[in-house]
Amino acid sequence: MTKTVSVAATFTISDGHWRRQPLLLLRDQLRLHDIDSADRPTSMTHLPTRRSVLKYGAAFAASAALGCVSRGQRTPSSLQRNVVIMFDGFGPEYLAESKMPVLGQWKRDGLYKSVKGLMPSVTNVNNASICCGVWPEVHGITGNSYFDENRGVEDYMESAELLLAPTLFERAAKHGVKSALLSSKAKTVTFLLRGAEIVLTAEEPTPEWVRRLGPAPMIYSREINYWLLRAAIDILRNRPDIGCLYVHTTDYAMHMWPPEAPESKEHLERLDELFGQAMNAAPDAAFFLTADHGMNAKTRCYDLEKVCARRGVSLRKAFSAGRDRYVKHNRGCSGAAYVYLKSPQDAARVRAILSQLKGCERVLTREAAAHEYRLMASRIGDLVVCGDKDTLFGEMDTEQENFSSGLRSHGSEHEQDIPLLVYHANNTPSGDYFQHNLDLARSLYSA
Repeated sequence: MTKTVSVAATFTISDGHWRRQPLLLLRDQLRLHDIDSADRPTSMTHLPTRRSVLKYGAAFAASAALGCVSRGQRTPSSLQRNVVIMFDGFGPEYLAESKMPVLGQWKRDGLYKSVKGLMPSVTNVNNASICCGVWPEVHGITGNSYFDENRGVEDYMESAELLLAPTLFERAAKHGVKSALLSSKAKTVTFLLRGAEIVLTAEEPTPEWVRRLGPAPMIYSREINYWLLRAAIDILRNRPDIGCLYVHTTDYAMHMWPPEAPESKEHLERLDELFGQAMNAAPDAAFFLTADHGMNAKTRCYDLEKVCARRGVSLRKAFSAGRDRYVKHNRGCSGAAYVYLKSPQDAARVRAILSQLKGCERVLTREAAAHEYRLMASRIGDLVVCGDKDTLFGEMDTEQENFSSGLRSHGSEHEQDIPLLVYHANNTPSGDYFQHNLDLARSLYSA
């Protein structure tokens, strides 16, 4: 029998069954690290892991959409249903190159602006900012990975305990509104899930969703986004009690193909068609869409640890701010990197070394980067390095590798320009309100 749980809770196991307990937020209780961690404190052994969230959280999503919650329930009558789409990697060039009549209607009849994403221009930083409506200095997510200086360990930044601000779903819940979080990428649901009634990742769907929609395509595909949108449309049609739906696609297609490629155009035209189906499924709903970053073809990548070691300075750690589990996208390389020094006395010399590298556009101190990019200073490197439009940083076999055909990636200031669209929304703020992608849903459920 399928186990069904709400991921907006903690759980214990008794007699082989999951028992629901009240949610205890943030770092005190919510641990989502690997299930087999040998050093986990005894008091944490029955709390949800990343693996169990993906398994049982998605099971809850499937069973809820299949009718375990009454379909007769609706959102509070005074509140409009809201659909927030985080269109991963959707830079303005993609919008310009493809036939997208539905988004054309949103531009024409709604609100459209070119806005800025946040630095580093990687997914987790911007996804958290859009979902929470605040800057990284508040929510604490500073990259796809981070370095725990106390433990001396680099880890993926995808645990809910690292997110220090309320999510859109928690804000909605205070207004009596139920939410759903849907993502092509599994990493999203493990750190943005708090407050969501339904949680689903197309990367690891449960048998219930597979029976309903068919098998989900592999994560490294365009088609997984189509499957995800079909799931969103299903919820819009069959769960009128879900008043807030957050949908996060994957940018695999943008990493693989430039805007003018036929594969890219097919991908975007199909998604545009699905956006239209979502509108038809929920004619009452408001639609909000923006991206986390754009995309550029890069021609060179540096391994900063090897660069400095060859010049006589050993670093404690240097890594790409965009490093995550999806290495096929860009080999874990991005246009921004965090550098940790073994000694403060090395700072001037390391800055001089890195500043001389071709394509190394900026080398900022921790304090300067935290101030300029509004990052949480305790979660970034002693130095923050930014590349130009052609340059990446990451772990390489040699200190530098060149890409003759271009490796499509992001992370620098050159991928910050992104579109923002609002369609059919009641009480939309004026256009001047929207300056960054984090402003997209910031006004929702704010009172």
